[in-house]
Amino acid sequence: QVQLVESGGGLVQPGGSLRLSCAASGFTLERYAIGWFRQAPGKEREGISCIRTNDGTTYYRDSVKGRFTFSRDNAKNTVYLQMNSLKPEDTAVYYCAADPRWYRAYSSTWYQARTYDYWGQGTQVTVSS
Repeated sequence: QVQLVESGGGLVQPGGSLRLSCAASGFTLERYAIGWFRQAPGKEREGISCIRTNDGTTYYRDSVKGRFTFSRDNAKNTVYLQMNSLKPEDTAVYYCAADPRWYRAYSSTWYQARTYDYWGQGTQVTVSS
């Protein structure tokens, strides 16, 4: 059974940093598309980053480029989203998602929720002074 469990959310001041974790079970990270999404109140879920573990191709949403970094630890079967220089507009519930059909995640699809079949429960990130 595929499970994804996010952690690491919380309250942080503008300009601060957080590192989100997504622990995977029921599958290994090899040859998967792994995505990070977020959803703010009243807004649609949006893709912010993706990694295709078969070849390491990584995508980022323009608004987080240079601030967020997607990484993985195969030994721990865990992926991470390092978030720096956080802004109030980064406030949202953050989700990780996965799909074994890694080839479906490319430049025009990685940010679409329908690209992924498996989802975590989400973790709240609040950026506020």
